[in-house]
Amino acid sequence: MNRIDAKILIIDDDTAFGETLEILISNLGYKVSRTVNGTSGIEILSKQHPELVITDLKLPDMTGLDILKKVKEFDKQTQVIIITAYDNMETTIKAMQFGAYDYLEKAAGLERIKVIVKRALESKKLSDKLEYANSEDFSKHSLANSIIGKTTQMNEIFKKIGKVSSNRVNVLIQGESGTGKELIAKVIHYSGITKDDPFIGVNCTALTESLLESELFGHEKGSFTGAIKSKKGKFQLAGNGTVFLDEVSELSFNLQVKLLRVIQEREFEKVGGEETIPMNARIIAASNKDLFKLVEEGSFREDLYYRLNVFRMEVPPLRERKDDIPLLVVHFLNKINAELHKNVFKIPYEVMELLQKNRWVGNVRELENILLQAVVLAQGDVLEKEYILLENNIPNELAESSSHKMTLAEVEKKYIKNILDEYNWNKKEASKILGIAKTTLYNKIEAYELVNKK
Repeated sequence: MNRIDAKILIIDDDTAFGETLEILISNLGYKVSRTVNGTSGIEILSKQHPELVITDLKLPDMTGLDILKKVKEFDKQTQVIIITAYDNMETTIKAMQFGAYDYLEKAAGLERIKVIVKRALESKKLSDKLEYANSEDFSKHSLANSIIGKTTQMNEIFKKIGKVSSNRVNVLIQGESGTGKELIAKVIHYSGITKDDPFIGVNCTALTESLLESELFGHEKGSFTGAIKSKKGKFQLAGNGTVFLDEVSELSFNLQVKLLRVIQEREFEKVGGEETIPMNARIIAASNKDLFKLVEEGSFREDLYYRLNVFRMEVPPLRERKDDIPLLVVHFLNKINAELHKNVFKIPYEVMELLQKNRWVGNVRELENILLQAVVLAQGDVLEKEYILLENNIPNELAESSSHKMTLAEVEKKYIKNILDEYNWNKKEASKILGIAKTTLYNKIEAYELVNKK
């Protein structure tokens, strides 16, 4: 689609505004058709197949939302811009949910409309050039549809999983935060001889020492304040399965001693109990710290280290396996689109190049979070560069949040705050950049309780 070949359909019963818009867009070099009602607009749509439809919200025979739905029935890739004199939060939300490229007030001005038209057509052009990422491209490199990678480092991980999953020896998984240590532990469990037994995870940093002891070993009724009934611990619940000890380096010395005894004796007692309970589970421990270094420093027991380190796996950081990034991007886009009911699957070369050049301090978890934000912000089916909010081009407040999964509301709140701060809280300019009406921006500022602290 060359620029001169792009066809645009305008549907607006405001003749004066429609004519003005037709002249403006024709002067840009596009082929323009115009009509004053939805019925004739749909007829033109079916015959001419325009790349872009600009429709008024309120028409004599139907609404702009009706037009939007019809357009998407004909071709999901056709862009739709809804222009209205009546800004309404509910309608704006519905328009974006139904797949509109943008929703503008007529008061936004012709220059603003011209910019949005160009962007919409560029997005359509880019969308047409790109092929959908195919999940079959990475399925052969994945294990149990979970771990993604084809690099030498990941192939070594796969081989080790194959070796260790067929027996019950204890495993130590070491690697930076966000590299997928728990995921590897689950694949070891579910792909081997323990697959029919429970997988029980314990975060060693989430609880106090006394509560963690109760979680691991269980307790008897009345053994401490609040123990109103007897409780089974994780080792007992796991049975013949797996107990996954995440961040095992954070165990207190007292719990290290008790864990060592459990491993050596293959038995334990509940807190406040006298009955000896057999321990049949395999232990997989994980740490983002070098346990051997902690042993040398005297903060981790050497005998426990060797009991856990029967079989060790080192998980490489993402920056050391950047060739896996395209596969991970495709994998996460499939997952995120399914969760958010979106269709952002097309990835420009420059975006993939940008992702592969990033350092990814937060590793795979950070990559997933960045893609989540990008899909939320995307207006079409293309993962455009402007929505890739990496740490080196976003403010600290937004960058710091990349280490955990954000809700959709958190993403929108921080992005709006970012734009407002960048434009010194000039709401008129901010609303233009965000592509929403000023009244919508005011509503969001109030809803998110945003404050100008400058």
